Amino acid sequence: MTFFNKRILTALLLSSALVACSSDDEEEEAPAFAELTEIEALFEPEVIWDESIGDGVEHYFSRLSPTIAYGKVYTADRLGDAYALDLATGDEVWSIDLSDVNDERGFFDDRVSARIAGGASTGYDKVVWGSENGDVFALNAETGELEWQAKVPGEVISKPEFDSNFVIINTASGALVALDVTTGEEVWKAEQSVPPLSLRGVSGVTINSGGIFVGLASGEVGVYIVENGQQGWAKEIGEPSGSTELQRIVDVDVTPVIFGDKVFAISSNGNLAAIDLRSGREVWKRKYSSYRKLTVSGNQIFATDIQGHLYAINRNSGMELWSNLALTNRGTTGAVSVGDYVVVGDFEGYLHWMSKTDGTIVARHQVDSSGIYVTPVVHEGLLYVQSRDGDLEVIKTPEIIKASAE
Repeated sequence: MTFFNKRILTALLLSSALVACSSDDEEEEAPAFAELTEIEALFEPEVIWDESIGDGVEHYFSRLSPTIAYGKVYTADRLGDAYALDLATGDEVWSIDLSDVNDERGFFDDRVSARIAGGASTGYDKVVWGSENGDVFALNAETGELEWQAKVPGEVISKPEFDSNFVIINTASGALVALDVTTGEEVWKAEQSVPPLSLRGVSGVTINSGGIFVGLASGEVGVYIVENGQQGWAKEIGEPSGSTELQRIVDVDVTPVIFGDKVFAISSNGNLAAIDLRSGREVWKRKYSSYRKLTVSGNQIFATDIQGHLYAINRNSGMELWSNLALTNRGTTGAVSVGDYVVVGDFEGYLHWMSKTDGTIVARHQVDSSGIYVTPVVHEGLLYVQSRDGDLEVIKTPEIIKASAE
């Protein structure tokens, strides 16, 4: 199976458009990405605390992100340094080296990366990470002690989830696996078809009403029964187009979002769709393509497409409410909701606050220049964002006091 890096895909998809922009030798070639322009900032974001998390993920594809639970922030770098930090102060509670979790490395042995790529995920008083080697580590959330280690058939590059005394993992090889939460033993495994050419990215799982909802490399959204892994309905939302295998990639590797009685999902080449939770019936479908996290807030869906454009879409009808094209090709992350704003990161390490009303950028803050690839995490109104170099910042969005009408 061949995986294709998303940055390369985006560059190829845009190359023809960039060439077309130059009609003669004197005309300046369009920039590969949008330069930031001055904004009229409404506020200055406040950094509550920041910590350095090992070497981060560097230049590698990774969706590693912080997770908040049990009064702690759990995070890790790709090499295998995993941490629990105090939620209020950022002080270290415990740390562990997952590249030598059994303490077998000799004094003169070189360190070999654990290639941590999936997680962190918490549940049942445990915190779990997975690796590109197919290793799954379950640690005691309070002490950091290893409770069990398991092997699954494929890379773990998306977040596992907990439910019904299982840890559910969707692997890059197409295996959906349920591990016993106490022992780590495999309970069941469901095999999914994976095309010969696929993006390097795998949908995480969303669990609701006894079903596991997951995006598939075939361009479908499917549901599996938590208890035994049996497949229920599957709905195609990807639309292959073009004459080459590359052009016909349709992966759904954004974790489906459940809101009320609907599942919202998006394909890397195809559509954003609302699907009935029970039957798999299509409620509406609109032409958007993305591999970035979807966020639903109230009646709005926020989606970042493959060009880095952000859209607000009516949740009930699929009608576009507004778009912001100012971050073209800046590696824009998925958006998260913070009060009256949505926030995205970019490849130069900037966070951008946009008004939910019309998409106007109202504030900006740079974490560090190494860039932000993973969508920030929101907990109790605070943003938790980790850069490629491992700089973890906790950021408060100041409240804007609106003047009352006279």
